Amino acid sequence: MLNHKTLFLIGNVILGLALSLFFIPPFWANLGGWAMVIWMALVSVGVYLITRDKGPKSTMPD
Repeated sequence: MLNHKTLFLIGNVILGLALSLFFIPPFWANLGGWAMVIWMALVSVGVYLITRDKGPKSTMPD
């Protein structure tokens, strides 16, 4: 299984890819509405991987 830091980095790479696809006009022109679906899927996977990393456990009592 991948560790938390690796998942965090993969999530950031996916978000970077989604951001770069957002600014490529031919991508949007050729795919139309499906481009938005692909973009939303990439962003949701990236955010999920980033937020999955909760960091080290707290040593403070509840």
